[in-house]
Amino acid sequence: MPEDARARQRTGTGLGLLLALVLGAVLLTALPDHPGRQGGGCAPREVASWSADQRLTGEFARYGDDAARTDDWTGGDGTHSVRLPDGRVLWLFSDTYLGRVHGPPDPVGESSAWRDATAPLVRNSGVVMDGEGRLRTTLPAPLFPDPAPGQWRWPVAARVEPRSPGSSEKVVRVLLWVRTAGRSPWIYGVPTATEVATLSLPGLRVESVVKVLDQSLVPDPSRRVLFGTTLVGKDGWTYVFGGDDGWTASRSASSAYVARVPEGRLGEPAAWRYWDGSRWGLRPRALAGAKVGSAFSVVPVDGTYVLFTMASGTAGLTTVTSYWACSPTGPWHGPAKDFSPRLPTAGVAAYNPQAHPAVPDSASGAGGGGRLVLSYDVNWLETTGASASINADVALYRPRFVTVRLTRAG
Repeated sequence: MPEDARARQRTGTGLGLLLALVLGAVLLTALPDHPGRQGGGCAPREVASWSADQRLTGEFARYGDDAARTDDWTGGDGTHSVRLPDGRVLWLFSDTYLGRVHGPPDPVGESSAWRDATAPLVRNSGVVMDGEGRLRTTLPAPLFPDPAPGQWRWPVAARVEPRSPGSSEKVVRVLLWVRTAGRSPWIYGVPTATEVATLSLPGLRVESVVKVLDQSLVPDPSRRVLFGTTLVGKDGWTYVFGGDDGWTASRSASSAYVARVPEGRLGEPAAWRYWDGSRWGLRPRALAGAKVGSAFSVVPVDGTYVLFTMASGTAGLTTVTSYWACSPTGPWHGPAKDFSPRLPTAGVAAYNPQAHPAVPDSASGAGGGGRLVLSYDVNWLETTGASASINADVALYRPRFVTVRLTRAG
């Protein structure tokens, strides 16, 4: 195992503590206005109610606890999903444990089962769910190899799009964050670049990886921007959201950014344009007044864009809140009504709330009606000994799911 991987096993894994704290930033509402922001049907939205999704949480517990193989997923964070044309769902994870889980299986994700200290840790993984909602296989891991010694790739948002504009052939495009091992405060890696991987269909073979935004020459790591925490497709464009790591260096909030790319061209660096507050240009600029963490989720709901993030202040370790806008560039309004999903034990934090439009909610068996599946990751707040604690109770490093019902606010 590479030395930096061993270090991360000693200090905690994945997006973990970094995102748990970064996501406590406040999203302000003074984003610049621009023509065409008022979409049809746009209205204030907020979470009216939520409930734990035991079926989906339990499915990841079942699959992770299955000891039939030693090279498959037993836990991970950075949870993202994309529905494939044949009905399968590809789940993408950042730091991932493989190996075998010991102890009794637990169907509802509250297991006290454990993995031993030799469990392999890889930087990323892909897990395939069939059309019936059952997890079937882990793709050869890591799915995306390290780009260079001391660097690794974390997959984030993905979408199915034409291989090229107008093509009938579809591929999966996956946004990747490249990070480089660094010293404190960059114990979870220095932000380095945004890449786009192309996966074949239906085989999900990695065909290519292209760097679309190199940030390695930006002197201040806290100002480096990584794109792909979430994306939205609309009217022939893919809107890709990102953030910087301002919080890591200064303990202040991070800034939000958005780019757009013509459909079918995510893997072409020259096709990317970045919102600078008034127009789409060649350089990313922070959305004026938007202060978020480096991981959040945006989803369109009946003409309105809804953003999920962790709440501000200390509530950001336990509480999810939301904002709304009529355009990907804002202005954003909120925060709206928040909620605190269940945590498995004391001393852990929730982070990385991600919407999963590709997954029908368990309550109704289908999406729509203002209902949406949302995941959140959990990890220890303390980095010292975190790896041992995660191995001692595998439920502490697996995604958990809720179904939220959105309604018009006011």
